[in-house]
Amino acid sequence: MSGSSTIEGQVTLAGLAAMATRIRVICLGLSALDQVWRVERLFSGDGEKIRSLDYSTRGGGMAANAAVAVARLGGMVAFWGRGGDDAAGREMRAALAADSIDVENFRLFGDGRSSVSGIVVDQSGERQIVNFRGLFPEAADWLPLGEVARASAVLADPRWVEGAAALFGKARALGIATVLDGDVADAEIFERLLPLADHAVFSEPALAAFAGSADEASLTKLARFKCRVIAVTRGENGVSWYQNGQMHRLAACPVDVVDTTGAGDVFHGAYVFAIGAGLGVHDAMAFAAATAALKCTRSGGRAGIPSITECLAFMRTQQ
Repeated sequence: MSGSSTIEGQVTLAGLAAMATRIRVICLGLSALDQVWRVERLFSGDGEKIRSLDYSTRGGGMAANAAVAVARLGGMVAFWGRGGDDAAGREMRAALAADSIDVENFRLFGDGRSSVSGIVVDQSGERQIVNFRGLFPEAADWLPLGEVARASAVLADPRWVEGAAALFGKARALGIATVLDGDVADAEIFERLLPLADHAVFSEPALAAFAGSADEASLTKLARFKCRVIAVTRGENGVSWYQNGQMHRLAACPVDVVDTTGAGDVFHGAYVFAIGAGLGVHDAMAFAAATAALKCTRSGGRAGIPSITECLAFMRTQQ
């Protein structure tokens, strides 16, 4: 399926599962190896030592987690990114491949260092994260941009600017939807990528850092970048987006939260999957919100990602 063959709004939620395997997505950006400690409470901010109840190591990273979400929902997905040719890089690459993700263009550099995150999760599911972003060449001239023509939609996070600009530029030229995962990044990165993004979905901290506030007025101000949709996810307070000169809001799905790790990444993966399928923006937001909410009811970032059948069944219970 090519992006040009899918017209937004032609597909309904009811028909999403039937066409899942025909949706092709490219996710570009960060893959990190997450080291996760489970604790009774988070660090208070003072110098202290706390006891870990459990420890595990698993694949993470914004675009990489989004790719896993697309795969678990039944879509075909390729991850384009960079890692070091080290133990962490090889483990991440193998984990993505095990989820049937195309990792041919997840390049491991011999002189690079892979990204590693430390995540502390408390008993309520809230977490604190420290991330080493890794060291790799910035050039993106090795990316096979000819493959973009086969995609239904593409997603990038802001961690590899040259790669994201190349991917978005090619997709924009082909009329294929581009989705920007608006995580916290320097202002100049957003200044470069937002004009190439059809859909920009920020976290609240990222929107506040870039626009000075996470309120809805900030979304309106960002209309100057000419994105079709500018959105901000607000966790338990839902999602707001600005589209066609109007503000829209969607409440969060009420769930018993076990672990919020990766919820934002899962939202982005489900959203680009839904846009690639041809859902309208409201339906795509609702589907992404439901997918992220279900993930939060389960432990683990990737381990908690639901199937498309589970998501659609859950959405029916919310009506």
